[in-house]
Amino acid sequence: MKKGCTIFMAIFLLLGGIAVYFGYRFYDENYASNVENESVVLIPSNANFQTILDSVQGKVKNMEAFSAVAKSKNLDQFFHAGRYIFKEGMGNADLVNMMKAGNQTEDTFRIIDFGNVYQMVGRVARKTEADSLHFVNELNAIAKQKGLKDAEDLKNYFFIDTYRFYWTVSPKDFFQKFESQYNEFWNEERKAKEQKLGLTRNQVYALASIVYKESGGKPDEMKTIAGLYLNRYHKGMKLQSDPTVIYAINKDTNFTTPIKRVLYKHLAHASPYNTYRNEGIPPGPICVTDKSSVDAVLNAEKHDYIFMAADPDKLGYHRFTASDKEHAQNAKDYQKWLNERNIK
Repeated sequence: MKKGCTIFMAIFLLLGGIAVYFGYRFYDENYASNVENESVVLIPSNANFQTILDSVQGKVKNMEAFSAVAKSKNLDQFFHAGRYIFKEGMGNADLVNMMKAGNQTEDTFRIIDFGNVYQMVGRVARKTEADSLHFVNELNAIAKQKGLKDAEDLKNYFFIDTYRFYWTVSPKDFFQKFESQYNEFWNEERKAKEQKLGLTRNQVYALASIVYKESGGKPDEMKTIAGLYLNRYHKGMKLQSDPTVIYAINKDTNFTTPIKRVLYKHLAHASPYNTYRNEGIPPGPICVTDKSSVDAVLNAEKHDYIFMAADPDKLGYHRFTASDKEHAQNAKDYQKWLNERNIK
Protein backbone atom coordinates (compact mmCIF):
# COMPACT_ATOMS: atom_id res chain seq x y z
CA MET A 1 0.00 0.00 0.00
CA LYS A 2 2.78 2.34 0.98
CA LYS A 3 4.66 1.58 -2.21
CA GLY A 4 1.53 2.26 -4.27
CA CYS A 5 1.05 5.66 -2.64
CA THR A 6 4.62 6.54 -3.40
CA ILE A 7 4.21 5.65 -7.09
CA PHE A 8 0.94 7.58 -7.27
CA MET A 9 2.55 10.61 -5.68
CA ALA A 10 5.47 10.42 -8.09
CA ILE A 11 3.12 10.22 -11.07
CA PHE A 12 1.05 13.10 -9.69
CA LEU A 13 4.15 15.25 -9.22
CA LEU A 14 5.39 14.35 -12.69
CA LEU A 15 2.08 15.25 -14.32
CA GLY A 16 1.91 18.40 -12.24
CA GLY A 17 5.39 19.35 -13.32
CA ILE A 18 4.51 18.73 -16.96
CA ALA A 19 1.34 20.83 -16.58
CA VAL A 20 3.27 23.65 -14.96
CA TYR A 21 5.91 23.48 -17.69
CA PHE A 22 3.45 23.64 -20.55
CA GLY A 23 1.29 26.15 -18.72
CA TYR A 24 4.27 28.41 -18.19
CA ARG A 25 5.34 27.92 -21.79
CA PHE A 26 1.82 28.80 -23.02
CA TYR A 27 1.76 31.89 -20.81
CA ASP A 28 5.25 32.90 -21.83
CA GLU A 29 4.50 32.60 -25.56
CA ASN A 30 1.07 34.23 -25.44
CA TYR A 31 0.86 36.68 -22.56
CA ALA A 32 4.29 37.48 -21.16
CA SER A 33 5.70 40.83 -22.26
CA ASN A 34 7.37 40.67 -25.66
CA VAL A 35 7.65 44.42 -26.20
CA GLU A 36 10.38 46.33 -24.46
CA ASN A 37 9.97 49.76 -26.06
CA GLU A 38 6.88 51.34 -27.61
CA SER A 39 7.01 51.44 -31.40
CA VAL A 40 4.86 51.87 -34.50
CA VAL A 41 4.23 48.99 -36.90
CA LEU A 42 2.76 49.65 -40.34
CA ILE A 43 0.97 46.78 -42.10
CA PRO A 44 0.12 47.66 -45.72
CA SER A 45 -3.04 46.49 -47.49
CA ASN A 46 -1.10 44.22 -49.86
CA ALA A 47 0.87 42.55 -47.06
CA ASN A 48 1.39 38.81 -46.65
CA PHE A 49 2.55 36.95 -43.59
CA GLN A 50 6.21 37.51 -44.38
CA THR A 51 5.54 41.24 -44.79
CA ILE A 52 3.99 41.27 -41.31
CA LEU A 53 6.97 39.44 -39.84
CA ASP A 54 9.37 41.87 -41.56
CA SER A 55 7.41 44.82 -40.17
CA VAL A 56 7.47 43.39 -36.65
CA GLN A 57 11.15 42.47 -36.80
CA GLY A 58 13.08 44.48 -34.22
CA LYS A 59 9.89 45.60 -32.48
CA VAL A 60 9.51 42.44 -30.34
CA LYS A 61 12.09 40.70 -28.14
CA ASN A 62 11.32 37.14 -29.24
CA MET A 63 10.50 36.86 -32.96
CA GLU A 64 10.23 33.08 -32.85
CA ALA A 65 7.57 33.20 -30.12
CA PHE A 66 5.65 35.94 -31.95
CA SER A 67 5.70 33.98 -35.21
CA ALA A 68 4.48 30.80 -33.48
CA VAL A 69 1.57 32.57 -31.80
CA ALA A 70 0.71 34.44 -35.01
CA LYS A 71 0.48 31.17 -36.95
CA SER A 72 -1.53 29.48 -34.21
CA LYS A 73 -4.03 32.34 -34.38
CA ASN A 74 -4.12 32.30 -38.21
CA LEU A 75 -2.63 35.75 -38.63
CA ASP A 76 -1.10 34.44 -41.83
CA GLN A 77 -4.63 34.09 -43.23
CA PHE A 78 -6.52 36.99 -41.69
CA PHE A 79 -5.38 40.47 -40.62
CA HIS A 80 -6.21 44.14 -41.12
CA ALA A 81 -3.87 46.68 -42.64
CA GLY A 82 -3.11 49.63 -40.43
CA ARG A 83 -0.86 51.60 -38.14
CA TYR A 84 -0.43 49.72 -34.88
CA ILE A 85 1.18 50.86 -31.65
CA PHE A 86 3.17 48.12 -29.93
CA LYS A 87 3.11 49.29 -26.32
CA GLU A 88 5.64 48.31 -23.69
CA GLY A 89 4.62 45.16 -21.85
CA MET A 90 2.25 43.76 -24.49
CA GLY A 91 2.32 40.01 -25.10
CA ASN A 92 2.12 38.14 -28.39
CA ALA A 93 -1.56 37.25 -28.03
CA ASP A 94 -2.47 40.92 -27.56
CA LEU A 95 -0.33 41.95 -30.52
CA VAL A 96 -1.80 39.35 -32.84
CA ASN A 97 -5.38 39.95 -31.72
CA MET A 98 -4.89 43.68 -32.26
CA MET A 99 -3.91 43.17 -35.91
CA LYS A 100 -6.62 40.60 -36.52
CA ALA A 101 -9.28 42.96 -35.13
CA GLY A 102 -7.87 45.99 -36.97
CA ASN A 103 -7.50 48.01 -33.76
CA GLN A 104 -5.08 50.46 -35.30
CA THR A 105 -4.25 53.84 -33.79
CA GLU A 106 -5.06 57.15 -35.47
CA ASP A 107 -2.28 59.60 -36.23
CA THR A 108 -2.30 63.38 -35.75
CA PHE A 109 -2.40 65.60 -38.83
CA ARG A 110 -1.78 69.33 -38.54
CA ILE A 111 -3.25 71.36 -41.39
CA ILE A 112 -1.48 74.74 -41.53
CA ASP A 113 -1.67 77.76 -43.85
CA PHE A 114 -0.43 75.88 -46.91
CA GLY A 115 -0.14 78.01 -50.03
CA ASN A 116 -1.90 75.39 -52.09
CA VAL A 117 -3.64 72.04 -51.75
CA TYR A 118 -0.69 70.20 -53.28
CA GLN A 119 1.63 71.35 -50.50
CA MET A 120 -0.91 70.07 -47.99
CA VAL A 121 -1.23 66.73 -49.77
CA GLY A 122 2.54 66.31 -49.79
CA ARG A 123 2.64 66.66 -46.01
CA VAL A 124 -0.48 64.58 -45.34
CA ALA A 125 0.64 61.68 -47.54
CA ARG A 126 3.71 61.18 -45.35
CA LYS A 127 1.36 59.80 -42.70
CA THR A 128 -0.93 57.71 -44.89
CA GLU A 129 -0.65 54.50 -46.86
CA ALA A 130 -1.75 56.29 -50.04
CA ASP A 131 1.04 58.28 -51.70
CA SER A 132 0.75 61.94 -52.71
CA LEU A 133 0.14 61.15 -56.40
CA HIS A 134 -2.84 58.96 -55.51
CA PHE A 135 -4.16 61.72 -53.24
CA VAL A 136 -3.82 64.34 -55.97
CA ASN A 137 -5.51 62.16 -58.58
CA GLU A 138 -8.41 61.38 -56.26
CA LEU A 139 -8.86 65.00 -55.19
CA ASN A 140 -8.70 66.12 -58.82
CA ALA A 141 -11.50 63.66 -59.59
CA ILE A 142 -13.57 64.97 -56.66
CA ALA A 143 -13.04 68.54 -57.85
CA LYS A 144 -14.23 67.68 -61.36
CA GLN A 145 -17.33 66.01 -59.91
CA LYS A 146 -18.10 69.34 -58.26
CA GLY A 147 -17.63 71.22 -61.51
CA LEU A 148 -14.26 72.62 -60.42
CA LYS A 149 -11.00 72.63 -62.34
CA ASP A 150 -8.73 70.63 -60.03
CA ALA A 151 -7.76 69.89 -56.43
CA GLU A 152 -6.53 73.45 -55.88
CA ASP A 153 -10.13 74.64 -56.20
CA LEU A 154 -10.99 72.56 -53.12
CA LYS A 155 -8.88 74.83 -50.89
CA ASN A 156 -11.97 76.42 -49.34
CA TYR A 157 -13.01 73.09 -47.84
CA PHE A 158 -9.94 72.83 -45.61
CA PHE A 159 -9.48 74.65 -42.33
CA ILE A 160 -6.32 75.12 -40.29
CA ASP A 161 -6.54 72.80 -37.29
CA THR A 162 -5.31 69.49 -35.88
CA TYR A 163 -7.09 66.36 -37.09
CA ARG A 164 -6.83 62.62 -36.51
CA PHE A 165 -6.92 60.00 -39.27
CA TYR A 166 -6.03 56.38 -39.70
CA TRP A 167 -2.94 55.53 -41.73
CA THR A 168 -5.19 53.58 -44.12
CA VAL A 169 -7.55 56.53 -44.77
CA SER A 170 -8.48 56.82 -48.44
CA PRO A 171 -8.27 60.22 -50.18
CA LYS A 172 -12.05 60.09 -50.62
CA ASP A 173 -12.67 59.52 -46.89
CA PHE A 174 -10.05 62.12 -46.04
CA PHE A 175 -11.85 64.78 -48.09
CA GLN A 176 -15.26 63.67 -46.85
CA LYS A 177 -14.26 64.61 -43.29
CA PHE A 178 -13.44 68.14 -44.40
CA GLU A 179 -16.51 68.44 -46.58
CA SER A 180 -18.71 67.50 -43.62
CA GLN A 181 -16.93 70.10 -41.48
CA TYR A 182 -17.35 72.69 -44.24
CA ASN A 183 -21.08 72.02 -44.55
CA GLU A 184 -21.51 72.17 -40.79
CA PHE A 185 -19.59 75.46 -40.60
CA TRP A 186 -21.67 77.16 -43.29
CA ASN A 187 -24.91 77.22 -41.34
CA GLU A 188 -27.85 79.50 -42.12
CA GLU A 189 -26.54 82.28 -39.89
CA ARG A 190 -23.20 82.47 -41.69
CA LYS A 191 -24.86 82.22 -45.09
CA ALA A 192 -27.07 85.19 -44.17
CA LYS A 193 -24.02 87.25 -43.16
CA GLU A 194 -22.27 86.28 -46.38
CA GLN A 195 -25.28 87.41 -48.42
CA LYS A 196 -25.44 90.70 -46.51
CA LEU A 197 -21.80 91.38 -47.37
CA GLY A 198 -22.59 90.93 -51.05
CA LEU A 199 -19.55 88.75 -51.58
CA THR A 200 -19.22 85.35 -53.21
CA ARG A 201 -18.02 82.41 -51.14
CA ASN A 202 -14.68 82.52 -52.93
CA GLN A 203 -14.29 86.25 -52.20
CA VAL A 204 -15.00 85.62 -48.52
CA TYR A 205 -12.26 82.98 -48.43
CA ALA A 206 -9.84 85.16 -50.39
CA LEU A 207 -10.30 87.99 -47.89
CA ALA A 208 -10.13 85.54 -44.97
CA SER A 209 -6.80 84.22 -46.22
CA ILE A 210 -5.43 87.78 -46.43
CA VAL A 211 -6.73 88.47 -42.91
CA TYR A 212 -5.06 85.31 -41.63
CA LYS A 213 -1.70 86.17 -43.19
CA GLU A 214 -1.78 89.82 -42.13
CA SER A 215 -2.76 88.94 -38.56
CA GLY A 216 -0.25 86.12 -38.26
CA GLY A 217 -3.13 83.87 -37.23
CA LYS A 218 -3.80 85.91 -34.06
CA PRO A 219 -7.56 86.40 -33.65
CA ASP A 220 -7.48 89.68 -31.69
CA GLU A 221 -6.78 91.83 -34.77
CA MET A 222 -8.65 89.82 -37.37
CA LYS A 223 -11.95 91.72 -37.33
CA THR A 224 -10.15 95.07 -37.49
CA ILE A 225 -8.07 93.94 -40.48
CA ALA A 226 -11.14 92.48 -42.20
CA GLY A 227 -12.96 95.79 -41.77
CA LEU A 228 -10.00 97.68 -43.23
CA TYR A 229 -9.87 95.59 -46.38
CA LEU A 230 -13.62 95.77 -46.82
CA ASN A 231 -13.34 99.58 -46.54
CA ARG A 232 -10.71 99.62 -49.28
CA TYR A 233 -12.74 97.26 -51.43
CA HIS A 234 -15.94 99.31 -51.16
CA LYS A 235 -14.05 102.54 -51.88
CA GLY A 236 -12.66 101.02 -55.07
CA MET A 237 -9.10 101.14 -53.70
CA LYS A 238 -6.54 98.46 -54.37
CA LEU A 239 -6.19 96.17 -51.36
CA GLN A 240 -2.38 96.43 -51.47
CA SER A 241 -1.72 93.45 -49.23
CA ASP A 242 1.90 92.30 -49.01
CA PRO A 243 0.97 88.62 -48.47
CA THR A 244 -0.76 88.59 -51.86
CA VAL A 245 2.50 89.68 -53.50
CA ILE A 246 4.42 86.98 -51.67
CA TYR A 247 1.84 84.40 -52.70
CA ALA A 248 1.83 85.55 -56.33
CA ILE A 249 5.61 85.26 -56.63
CA ASN A 250 5.81 81.96 -54.76
CA LYS A 251 2.96 80.51 -56.81
CA ASP A 252 4.59 81.47 -60.08
CA THR A 253 7.88 79.93 -58.97
CA ASN A 254 6.14 76.81 -57.67
CA PHE A 255 6.99 77.82 -54.09
CA THR A 256 10.68 77.09 -54.68
CA THR A 257 12.02 80.62 -54.01
CA PRO A 258 10.12 81.93 -50.98
CA ILE A 259 10.62 85.60 -50.13
CA LYS A 260 10.45 87.05 -46.61
CA ARG A 261 10.29 90.76 -47.31
CA VAL A 262 8.33 92.55 -50.03
CA LEU A 263 10.49 95.03 -51.94
CA TYR A 264 9.34 97.67 -54.42
CA LYS A 265 10.48 95.49 -57.32
CA HIS A 266 8.09 92.77 -56.17
CA LEU A 267 5.07 95.09 -56.34
CA ALA A 268 5.19 95.05 -60.14
CA HIS A 269 4.96 91.25 -60.38
CA ALA A 270 2.29 90.40 -62.95
CA SER A 271 -0.30 88.15 -61.35
CA PRO A 272 -4.06 88.30 -60.77
CA TYR A 273 -3.27 87.70 -57.09
CA ASN A 274 -1.06 90.79 -56.77
CA THR A 275 -3.33 93.33 -55.08
CA TYR A 276 -0.82 96.12 -55.72
CA ARG A 277 -1.40 95.76 -59.47
CA ASN A 278 -5.04 94.73 -59.51
CA GLU A 279 -8.17 96.22 -58.03
CA GLY A 280 -10.72 94.14 -56.19
CA ILE A 281 -10.42 90.84 -54.35
CA PRO A 282 -8.01 88.15 -55.65
CA PRO A 283 -9.54 85.26 -57.64
CA GLY A 284 -9.08 82.86 -54.72
CA PRO A 285 -7.55 82.38 -51.27
CA ILE A 286 -3.80 82.76 -50.96
CA CYS A 287 -3.60 80.01 -48.34
CA VAL A 288 -5.60 77.48 -46.42
CA THR A 289 -7.24 79.57 -43.71
CA ASP A 290 -8.92 79.01 -40.37
CA LYS A 291 -12.49 79.39 -39.13
CA SER A 292 -11.65 82.52 -37.11
CA SER A 293 -10.48 84.35 -40.24
CA VAL A 294 -13.65 83.50 -42.15
CA ASP A 295 -15.75 84.59 -39.18
CA ALA A 296 -13.72 87.81 -38.98
CA VAL A 297 -14.76 88.66 -42.54
CA LEU A 298 -18.39 87.79 -41.84
CA ASN A 299 -18.31 89.88 -38.64
CA ALA A 300 -15.87 92.59 -39.72
CA GLU A 301 -15.35 95.54 -37.40
CA LYS A 302 -16.98 98.83 -38.46
CA HIS A 303 -14.42 101.66 -38.58
CA ASP A 304 -12.89 104.13 -41.05
CA TYR A 305 -9.37 102.63 -41.25
CA ILE A 306 -7.93 102.20 -44.73
CA PHE A 307 -4.21 101.93 -43.88
CA MET A 308 -2.21 99.54 -41.74
CA ALA A 309 1.48 99.05 -41.09
CA ALA A 310 3.37 96.61 -38.91
CA ASP A 311 3.98 98.03 -35.45
CA PRO A 312 7.70 97.83 -34.50
CA ASP A 313 6.80 98.60 -30.89
CA LYS A 314 4.40 95.65 -30.67
CA LEU A 315 5.71 92.87 -32.87
CA GLY A 316 3.06 90.86 -34.67
CA TYR A 317 0.54 93.69 -34.48
CA HIS A 318 -0.31 96.74 -36.57
CA ARG A 319 -0.90 100.46 -36.47
CA PHE A 320 -4.19 101.41 -38.11
CA THR A 321 -5.21 104.79 -39.47
CA ALA A 322 -7.46 106.59 -41.96
CA SER A 323 -4.78 109.22 -42.60
CA ASP A 324 -2.29 108.77 -45.43
CA LYS A 325 0.12 111.08 -43.62
CA GLU A 326 0.04 108.98 -40.45
CA HIS A 327 0.37 105.82 -42.51
CA ALA A 328 3.46 107.14 -44.27
CA GLN A 329 5.11 107.73 -40.90
CA ASN A 330 4.02 104.30 -39.61
CA ALA A 331 5.46 102.61 -42.71
CA LYS A 332 8.68 104.61 -42.35
CA ASP A 333 9.04 103.50 -38.72
CA TYR A 334 8.67 99.86 -39.69
CA GLN A 335 11.08 100.09 -42.64
CA LYS A 336 13.63 101.63 -40.31
CA TRP A 337 13.15 98.76 -37.84
CA LEU A 338 13.70 96.19 -40.65
CA ASN A 339 16.80 97.94 -41.95
CA GLU A 340 18.34 98.17 -38.49
CA ARG A 341 18.06 94.39 -38.22
CA ASN A 342 19.20 93.76 -41.80
CA ILE A 343 15.98 91.88 -42.60
CA LYS A 344 15.74 91.42 -46.36
